[in-house]
Amino acid sequence: MIRRVLLIFLLLTATLLTAQRTNSSPYSFFGIGQEFSPKTVEQASMGGIGVAFASGYYLNFTNPAANAHLRLTTYSFGILNNRLTIEDASGAQTSNSTSLNYISFGFPIGQKAGFVVGLQPISSVGYSLTNQITDANGDAIEITRFSGNGGVNRLYGSFGIKVFKDFSLGIEADYSFGRLENSVLNRRINVTLASKHSEDIITRGGSVKLGALYKKKLKNKVDLGFGASYKLGTDISANGEENLYSLTLGVTGAEIPRDTISSGTISGFYKLPLETTIGGGIGVENKWYAGLEYKSRDALQFAGFLNNTTNSFSYENSTRFSLGGFYIPRVNAINGYWKRVTYRTGLRFEKTGLQIDGTGTGNNFETINDFGMSFGLGLPLGNKLSNLNIGFEYGQKGTTNNNLIKESYFNFRLSLSLNAFSGQAWFQKRKID
Repeated sequence: MIRRVLLIFLLLTATLLTAQRTNSSPYSFFGIGQEFSPKTVEQASMGGIGVAFASGYYLNFTNPAANAHLRLTTYSFGILNNRLTIEDASGAQTSNSTSLNYISFGFPIGQKAGFVVGLQPISSVGYSLTNQITDANGDAIEITRFSGNGGVNRLYGSFGIKVFKDFSLGIEADYSFGRLENSVLNRRINVTLASKHSEDIITRGGSVKLGALYKKKLKNKVDLGFGASYKLGTDISANGEENLYSLTLGVTGAEIPRDTISSGTISGFYKLPLETTIGGGIGVENKWYAGLEYKSRDALQFAGFLNNTTNSFSYENSTRFSLGGFYIPRVNAINGYWKRVTYRTGLRFEKTGLQIDGTGTGNNFETINDFGMSFGLGLPLGNKLSNLNIGFEYGQKGTTNNNLIKESYFNFRLSLSLNAFSGQAWFQKRKID
């Protein structure tokens, strides 16, 4: 049964990788795009909490110290489908995007340590924005289109070890890489040729995260945990080229380049700031859990790119509050499949740190906030400890005030978490007694 589910999941993942679309959020215009907080489907279904949670069966992308509690070799794949409705003062439109969320592999090292390696996206760019200037009769006399695509990914390794009975420490290092494409196309009435300014950037960088976790067993099998992680600030280098050229627009909208006006190289940077996450939680292993988490990050900084040439936006410090947990009616129930299912839920409120002035004057900024509600199921596969995890999240981001855009989104997440005892192969043939 598990082998069939794994085969179907891998085929689906391969299809998504070859036909993957970036996100469609206009907010991906800013900075390095729409950023993703590293979290498993299980964590996302609980409002994103995880810094104080440790399990022997699940990976934890928030706190590397949690790897010390890993007791089974774990393979995990995640997929994200995002349905986005964009609304402004004039109307609304809806789009869909699907992408690979993560690929990770973790295993225990003895009885006191664990290691995880994986690949995850950091950000995604996928926007197309149009601005019109009209005359006294309301007819367009100039049209400017901003568009972009690409993203940044990271390859990481994470290690955790118990230094005392109830206390563990962890460290994570990653290497980030990606490609970002941004362009501005301008067309004016009664002018034969349009002009386009484009940039093609290759990003490279790395970062380090430190983590600590205290987990104490109280009476009645209750576990009390407190955790913290600290991601050091780092610079992501961005090098590439930019071109300004004239072009002709065909009837179907096809772009036909004509003359190159100017070209040059780009040498810039994105400074990913310091990031601190703290939280606490209480629960009974394989029964229930409830946790609260707070995350703060300094303001993002960057220089040398097209979207840095305007004073219509800025960054400030960002914060996130998350609350969530899970419940399992009876993990070892012989009869009644749904008694062994893990039910998850959570809430999240985030101050993204992005401020935008919809008037373009540079003195009327609106803070962009993000709120989400989540629910998920962990469906056991056969008699194994493996699970098929599904998660649902509904949320809203931004506002229609001050000529801005409000996003309403529905995220569907799917992951396969395969567990095996250390040294056990998933495709090992069963022995006949």
